[in-house]
Amino acid sequence: MSILIYAESTDGKFKKVAFELATYAKKVATTLGTSVTAVTVNAGDVSELSKYGVDKILKVTNDKLAGFTAKAYAEVIKQAAQKENAKLVLLSSTTDSLYLAPLVAIALDAGFVSNVVGLPVSTSPFQVKRTAFSNKAFNITEMTTEVKVLSLSKNSYGIFEEASTPTQEDFNPTISDADFGVKVTAVEKASGKVTIADADIVVSAGRGMKGPENWGMIEDLAAVLGAATACSKPVSDLGWRPHGEHVGQTGKPVAANLYIAVGISGAIQHIAGINSSKVKVVINTDPEAPFFKVADYGIVGDAFEIVPQLTQKLAAFKAQNS
Repeated sequence: MSILIYAESTDGKFKKVAFELATYAKKVATTLGTSVTAVTVNAGDVSELSKYGVDKILKVTNDKLAGFTAKAYAEVIKQAAQKENAKLVLLSSTTDSLYLAPLVAIALDAGFVSNVVGLPVSTSPFQVKRTAFSNKAFNITEMTTEVKVLSLSKNSYGIFEEASTPTQEDFNPTISDADFGVKVTAVEKASGKVTIADADIVVSAGRGMKGPENWGMIEDLAAVLGAATACSKPVSDLGWRPHGEHVGQTGKPVAANLYIAVGISGAIQHIAGINSSKVKVVINTDPEAPFFKVADYGIVGDAFEIVPQLTQKLAAFKAQNS
């Protein structure tokens, strides 16, 4: 059972999830006694993948694929899997890959399991652990199809280096005009910031901030931590922050190593979207706020007093230990 991964990139640079996926695939490949092939699309320097155990890299370079189109990208991955006779295809849980995975599974007549959070529980039969019910529970899913497609939850496994010397091959899959039924007309990107998708730490805030003019202290804390900034749905609906920062079940899901919630009461939709985060810290004046029930650490107090002090202490700590 050879393994194929789709190593995502943006503007020619690999996303962090590509390295986590390669790390995961290498561990599974070692268990199965097989190899890992990565397929890349318009990536620049692919040599970075050699740090994480990839054995072979299929490089796709095609100007038509400059903008993400799910059907066309799924066709690329399907043909790469067929070329390598891959029986296990791994994708991440980014927005793009969540569109891709079902299309790839259909194209390969494969079983598909999303939200995978660990190595296979068993390889015979093939069983994996995944989150369910908006991250409130886990289940063990058994796959019986010959070809299997998995999407790995972000930050669920980790990134570990294992040097390899992969072969590189230019790959030119056949893509038809019918694969481009959807066109990308514009892309809006945040610049100069850590993105929510790649962040290990997220500092999020809600209506407790009282207005957009007070967001400076949230950005200051995020800057000290090297974190991304985020917000609750009411904040983005009010126009205080961009909709791209809205996290939760109806916004962007977050699986950070550290999630700090400031002035967010903790509606069930918000909790569901961040529940995969490893450590959750809550700062709120209301000791009865629902968020405290799921928090690992909680501070009852005024964010306007606590956050500046926390930022100051963290900055001093970094200065002393840099």
